[in-house]
Amino acid sequence: MSTISKDSLKTSLLQLECHFTWALLKEHVSLEALEETILDHIKFLAKYEIRDYNLLSYVKYLMNSNEEALRSLKKAEEAIQKHHPDEIDRRSLVTWGNYAWIYYHMQRYEEAQTYVSKVENSCKKLSSSADGKIELPEIYAEQGWALLRFGRAYFERAVNCFENALRSEPNNSDLNAGYATALYRLEGDVQWYGGERRPCLEALKRAVALNPMDTSLMALLALELQRLNRANEGERYIEEGLQKTPDFPVFLRHAANFYRKEKKVNKAVEILKKALALTPKSVVLHHQLGLCYRSKVLQLKKTRYPRREEMENLIELAIFHFKTVIDKKPVFFSAYSDLAKTYAIDKRYEEAEETFQKVLQRNDLACDEKQDIYFNYGHFQQFDVKSESKAIKYYIECLKLEMDSYPRKRSSEAVETLLKQKIESGSGDATDIGTLGLVHKLNGKKQEAIECYEEAIALDPNNEEYLNALTELRLSISS
Repeated sequence: MSTISKDSLKTSLLQLECHFTWALLKEHVSLEALEETILDHIKFLAKYEIRDYNLLSYVKYLMNSNEEALRSLKKAEEAIQKHHPDEIDRRSLVTWGNYAWIYYHMQRYEEAQTYVSKVENSCKKLSSSADGKIELPEIYAEQGWALLRFGRAYFERAVNCFENALRSEPNNSDLNAGYATALYRLEGDVQWYGGERRPCLEALKRAVALNPMDTSLMALLALELQRLNRANEGERYIEEGLQKTPDFPVFLRHAANFYRKEKKVNKAVEILKKALALTPKSVVLHHQLGLCYRSKVLQLKKTRYPRREEMENLIELAIFHFKTVIDKKPVFFSAYSDLAKTYAIDKRYEEAEETFQKVLQRNDLACDEKQDIYFNYGHFQQFDVKSESKAIKYYIECLKLEMDSYPRKRSSEAVETLLKQKIESGSGDATDIGTLGLVHKLNGKKQEAIECYEEAIALDPNNEEYLNALTELRLSISS
C-alpha cells in the first residue's frame, strides 16, 4: 500500500466510533483483571455479549494478542446475527470499526480498508444527512459502558455518553441503567475525592422501575439509600435481589458491600464466599473479603480478652486477600494502604513500611490517589511508628495537592492538631510555628499564615524561608 493511501486510511480510521478512538488508556486498568471481569460478565449476562466481546477485542489488542482480538470480534458478529438479525448494519458499526483498527495494526491494510468502507457505506444508508454522519444511542451506550470499565478517570465522560444517548431514547431501559450506574459511580467518587455533586437517587429509581429484573441496579439503589441514611429502605431491595438472583455474582458483590457497611460482617463474608466460588478470579471480591476480615479483627480488638489465635487467623486471611488484589491488579492503589494498615494492626511495621513505599514510588498515581496514600502513610507514622515529624511531612505533602477531598480534609485536621498541641504545650519552636504558617497558607487562610510567620520570625529572625513566605503573603493581600 502506498504511503499516501496509508495516510488516508489512518485519517478514515480516526473518524470511526469504536474502542480505538475513545481514548481508553491501558495505564488506568490491569488488563488481566479487566479480561477476567469481561469473561465473567459474558458467562452470567449473555444479553450484553456484543459489547462485551467488542471490549474484549480491544483488551486483547492492548495485550498484544491480535489474533485473539479478531476471534472476539467474530463472536461479537455471531451475537449480532443472533440478537439483531434485522439490524446487522446498525449494530455492527463498533465491531467493524474495531476490525479495521486491528487489521491496520497488523499491517493488513486492504482488509482494514474493507472494514472502513463497510462502516462508511452503512452510515450513508442509515444517515439522513448528506455527509453520512450519524449519532446512534447504542454507540453512545457502548462507549459509556466501556468508559465505566476503565475506571474512575472516565466516569464523567461515561455520564455524558449516556446523557447523549437518552436524548433520542429517554425510556430505553438499558440507557437508563447505564446513566444511573455512571452517576452512582461518579457520586461515590465525589463524596470521597471532592468535585461537583450529581445526585443519582432519582436516576437509580427510574432505572429500577424500567428494569425490575436488573438486580445489580437494585443493589446500587440500596447502597445509595444507605449512603443517605435510609438503610432500612435499602435492605428491602437487597432482600428482593437475593430472592430474584441468588447466584448472580455482580449483585452478590453489592449485597455484601451493603451488609459490611451495616456492620453485619459475617453475613457479608458468607455472601462474598458464594460469589467468589462463582467467579474465583474477581479482584473486587478479594478486596471486599480483605476489608471484611480486617473489620472483624478491629471488632475483636475492642473486646476485653481477644482470642489471639482467632485474631492471627483473621489477619492472615485479610493479608492473603489484599495481596491477591495487588498481584492481580497492581493499579488497585487503595489495596496497598489496606494491606499496610493490616500489617500495622499486627505490629508488623517493616512489612507495612515496605508496602507503603511500593505505592509511594509509583509514578502513575492520580492526584486524589496520592492524597489518599499520603494521608494513610501520615496516619501510620503518627499512630503506629510514633514519628510525629514524618507524619507532619506527609500530611503536608497531601495538602500541597490542592484538590479538595476527604483525605485532604483529614490531613489538614491532623497536622493542625499535632502542631497546635506542640506549640501550646511549650515544646514547639520556630520550625513548628513556621510549619503551621505553611499549613494555613496551603489552606488559603492568609491572615492566620501571616501571624504564624511573624511569630516564627520573632524566634528565628534570619530565616529566609519565613521572610519570603511572609513577603509573598502580604503582597497577595495588598494587590
